[in-house]
Amino acid sequence: MPETFGKDLNPAQREAVEYGEGPLLVVAGAGTGKTTMLAHRVARLVADGARPDRILLLTFTRRAAMEMLQRARRLLENVKRAPTESQHVTNVWGGTFHAVGTRLLRIYGSCVGLPPNFTIIDRADQEDLMNLVRTETLGKKTEGKRFPKKGTCVAIYSRCVNSQAKLYDILAKYYPKLEEYLPELAQIFDAYTQRKIENATLDYDDLLLYWSAMMRHPEIGEKIRSRFDWVLVDEYQDTNRIQAEIVKGLTPDGKGLTVVGDDAQSIYSFRAATVRNILDFPKTFPGAKILPLEENYRSTAAILKATNRVVAQLHERYRKDLFAVRKGGVRPTFCRCRDDDAQTRYVVDLVLEHYENGMPLKEMAVLFRSSSHSLRLETELARRRIPYVKYGGLKFTEAAHVKDLLSFLRIVENPGDFPAGLRLLTLLPGIGPKKARDLMVLLQQAGGNFNVWSSWTPPKNAQELWFPTVALLKQINEPDRPLKEQLAAAIEFYRPILTEKWPLDGDSRLSDLEQLLSVSGNFKSRREMLADFVLDPPASSEEFADKPDIDDDWLNLSTIHSAKGLEWKSVFIIHASDGNIPSDMSTGRQEEIDEELRLFYVAMTRAKDYLYITCPMKYYHANTYWGDAFSTVLPTRFLPTEILNDCFESTRCWDAPNPDDDRDFRNILEEEGLTTEEWIKKQTEDLW
Repeated sequence: MPETFGKDLNPAQREAVEYGEGPLLVVAGAGTGKTTMLAHRVARLVADGARPDRILLLTFTRRAAMEMLQRARRLLENVKRAPTESQHVTNVWGGTFHAVGTRLLRIYGSCVGLPPNFTIIDRADQEDLMNLVRTETLGKKTEGKRFPKKGTCVAIYSRCVNSQAKLYDILAKYYPKLEEYLPELAQIFDAYTQRKIENATLDYDDLLLYWSAMMRHPEIGEKIRSRFDWVLVDEYQDTNRIQAEIVKGLTPDGKGLTVVGDDAQSIYSFRAATVRNILDFPKTFPGAKILPLEENYRSTAAILKATNRVVAQLHERYRKDLFAVRKGGVRPTFCRCRDDDAQTRYVVDLVLEHYENGMPLKEMAVLFRSSSHSLRLETELARRRIPYVKYGGLKFTEAAHVKDLLSFLRIVENPGDFPAGLRLLTLLPGIGPKKARDLMVLLQQAGGNFNVWSSWTPPKNAQELWFPTVALLKQINEPDRPLKEQLAAAIEFYRPILTEKWPLDGDSRLSDLEQLLSVSGNFKSRREMLADFVLDPPASSEEFADKPDIDDDWLNLSTIHSAKGLEWKSVFIIHASDGNIPSDMSTGRQEEIDEELRLFYVAMTRAKDYLYITCPMKYYHANTYWGDAFSTVLPTRFLPTEILNDCFESTRCWDAPNPDDDRDFRNILEEEGLTTEEWIKKQTEDLW
């Protein structure tokens, strides 16, 4: 291996980079430089003569794939013997499972019955389509029953597909209260699948399902396998069963296969990911080399001592003990707080203390098991005027006005896209869901020819917009019209509708659409843009803009799941009480408790320099029947006394609120002699 490739690698990383044809499992602990290792392995393969277009790099975010390929290119640029290879490293097939699956389906999809113009629907559209077929299939049969909502139906369906498990097994294991609805759910899922086939639409799960089906096809499977000599998979612990089957289909004997992951960070079972894929890798690929990466570049030795002790409690794992490049450090702190309010004051005071000592807010994060756990903290941050950003929430392309606009393009791209058609048609006055469904059926019967809508007579209140709508769709459908012009025409038409729907913030929403217009030039076609926005949607319109000013600063708030892969100098893990960590909803089976332990481990390993874990010992409850009361809790079972004594500094925050601060909620209720319900009514009675 050229010296340039290895100068920054430790011995374990170097061994992984230089390893032969595989199969190879790299068990990469948190903060051990797996991205560096993967980038070096790609660069080494190309420098040694591998064709970039015969390398497949599968990741869980597009950003991760781009980062690895950019690093590989920079490495190759420094190797004198490979100047041309560096220019072509972008030809590597790099991307998420879903994105690569889409690309392959565009090439080979016709062999499994997919038309070339198939469109991909996101989770919200998936739920709408599920709800539509439920109404058509069951009618009023479920009225008066607690039939699962559309989001729950989609979650059940998705888990069945991704885990390749039977519906009755999924209901028994994860949704026992819904077992009585098994016949109805099976009927709905059949109708939902059939509707997608008729409409040439695919959801996220279909992208994997069809890819898996192609790999099992004798001829097509062999064609896909023959495209790749090397397959590299990142975050293998987050794969589900169908993804593991795809990997097996790509390289049945493991030749050229490298997978990287950490069983101790497998935390996505709610998405049907299974830790069994990485734990059973040696059985799936006999003779596989297992190589641990244990040298940690992120955290101090004091923090790693605690995290190693915590993760050692797992019942089944690959044994590895992380050791720190950075020696010493401050011991983590475990704080027992009087209640939720005391916890909030303790955390905010420490945040401000670190800030006054020169640490930017951006270098600090508060992590929690559930999004609702941060509500009191958010209130206090707002009161003290401390800016913060909370990870999670709606993606940019899930916003209503953006989905409205994209529906114009989607219905033109695929006239069978029912969710897009229903969304677009119901924007027009006088057209409700039933009439919209009839119009979509009419369009399908006409083979997607919009002339059939031109001859339809709309109700009086829809006449003003109906024919301009049809004219716009025909205009967008012109084969030589550039994508930017298509979007501009749709925005101009949609502008008055947007202003009427959102009179208070129409300008900001319109600004979002203009940002969308400005980036449309980055795409070769309408089809490419629509697929890209579904597979890797931007979090907000700010992702289209320039980077913020260097002085911009804010505190990070995040669920633990959303924090995976990130790191900060100071990390606060709040509500570390039994029932919250682990969640009381995830303690029914040992495998659930183990995943909760892995989740706690992920939270702890986000910290570089300082780690604080807090536990309110009492929680306040408002109950109008039994009176307001506290409930007492115990610290998380994942920090037994021996670990606390050996690895943590223990402290207490038991003081009452500072009298100079705003009175807390309980004091207000006690002084005014009101119940919670009476106090809220008093505050709002003058508003309506």
